Amino acid sequence: MFNGLLWSLLFCSLSLGCSDSETNEELEENKPEGIIYAESQEIFPNPGRGFYDHTEAHNPSDGLTSAQIGSLRSQNVSLIIRVYYLTNYREKLIEQAMLEMINRDMEAIRENGVKAIVRFAYTNEMEGEDASLERIEEHVEQLAPVLNSNKDVLAFIQAGFIGPWGEWHNSTHGLTTVENERKVLFKLLEELSPDLLIQVRTPGAKQKIFETTEPIEESIAYTDEFRARVGHHNDCFMAGVDDYGTYGNVEAEKKYISQEALYVPTGGETCPPQGDYPDCLKARNEMKLLKWTYLNRDYYQAVISRWEDAGCLDEFKRNLGYRLVLLTADLPEQARQHEAYRFEISLTNKGFAPLYKPKVTNLVFLDQEQGKQYSFELDAYLREIKPDKTFVIAQELDLSEISAGDYELHLEIADVSERLEQRVDYKVRLANTDTWDPGSGMNRLHQQVTVLAD
Repeated sequence: MFNGLLWSLLFCSLSLGCSDSETNEELEENKPEGIIYAESQEIFPNPGRGFYDHTEAHNPSDGLTSAQIGSLRSQNVSLIIRVYYLTNYREKLIEQAMLEMINRDMEAIRENGVKAIVRFAYTNEMEGEDASLERIEEHVEQLAPVLNSNKDVLAFIQAGFIGPWGEWHNSTHGLTTVENERKVLFKLLEELSPDLLIQVRTPGAKQKIFETTEPIEESIAYTDEFRARVGHHNDCFMAGVDDYGTYGNVEAEKKYISQEALYVPTGGETCPPQGDYPDCLKARNEMKLLKWTYLNRDYYQAVISRWEDAGCLDEFKRNLGYRLVLLTADLPEQARQHEAYRFEISLTNKGFAPLYKPKVTNLVFLDQEQGKQYSFELDAYLREIKPDKTFVIAQELDLSEISAGDYELHLEIADVSERLEQRVDYKVRLANTDTWDPGSGMNRLHQQVTVLAD
C-alpha cells in the first residue's frame, strides 16, 4: 500500500521540476530514534568519588587490613583518605619499616577495590610541631618512589606536611609563607608522577603560589604544567561565611574554584558550623557550584545526620563526583566484516563533578554462546563530560577481524592501569536501569548485532 511518502516519490519520478526537500523532510521524520535508555536512581560505588572513609597511621604497626576496608564497597564506599603522621621522623629520615608499611597499605587498597586520597603530616594537635623545610623535602624524596609505584590506586594527593593535620596553618617552623608553601608544593610536583593530582588547602594559597587569580583554562588542562595539576580541598566545608578562613574574597574565590574544578578536583569534610547548619538546598547548590567530588562520611556527623533526616543524603551519595548516564544510542543491527560499522552513543553527567582521571573506553562485541569477545578502544575522552552536558561518541569501526555471528554490544569503561584494567571494582558503572553486568564490569547496550560474512 502506498503511503504519502511513496506517492511523493512516484510523482517526483514523473516530473522534471520536482524538488526533493519535502521528501527529505518526510524521510527525516520517519528516521528511527534508536535506543533510549532509562536513568537509574540506584546508589552504587564508582572509582575515585563519593563519601569516603577516614583512616590514619602513626607508626609501622598501623597498616591497613581487609577488616578495616574490605566491606566498604558493600556500603557503596569506594574511596578512603589515608593520613600518615610522621611524628617520629621530625628529626630524621623515615625508616624503611614505615615505607614498607605504606607500600603494603597500597596493596591492601588495591586488593579491596578502593582508591585512596593520601596526606602526610607531623602532628594532629593544634599546638603540635611540624618539621623543617629541609626535612620535608627529604621526606618527599623518600616517599615519592612508593607513591609513584602505586599511583594506580591513588585518587589524589593532598599537599599536607605543613602545620597541624598537614592543613597549612600554625607552622612551628615558620612554613606558612608563600615562599615556603611554594617550595613544598613544587617539591611534590617535581617528585611525583605528572598524572598524580595534588590538592592545596585554600584557593588563596594556590593563587599566591602561582601568582595569578586566573583559573585553569582548557588550553592547559590535563597537561604537565604545575598549575594544571593542583586542585583544592576544604576541610571546613559549609561551616560559615568563609569556612573558618578557607576563603578570603569569598564570592570571587568560589567562582575561581568553580572554573578550576572543570579540570582539577575539589573535596573535603564538613566542620561544626559557625551559625546555621547547611540545609539540603544550600548544600546542593554549594556542591554543584564547586563541583564537589568527595566528602567525609563521618565528620562532622551532626551535619551529615541532618541531611539524612531531611531526606537529601541519598541524593548526595548518588551525585558526589561524576555520575554518567546513557541517553540514546544508534547501533545498527547488521554489519558486514569489511564494511565500516557506524554508531553513535550519547551520554550525560548527572553528578556534581567531572571525571578527573583518564579512562579506557571500549565498545565490546560479545558472543556468549561461542565464548567470543572483541573489544574496540574508542576515541572517547570521558573527562570532557562536564556536569549536565551531553557527550556524543560517534565513530566508525573496522570489523574485518570479527567472525561472522550474533553479538551483544557492551560499553566498557576501564582504568588505564594495566594492574586494574580488568578489575570490575575499578570499572565505571553507568547510572541506567538494567545495564550493569557485575560479572564483567561492562554496561549492556541492549542491542544485538549480526556480523555478516562477505
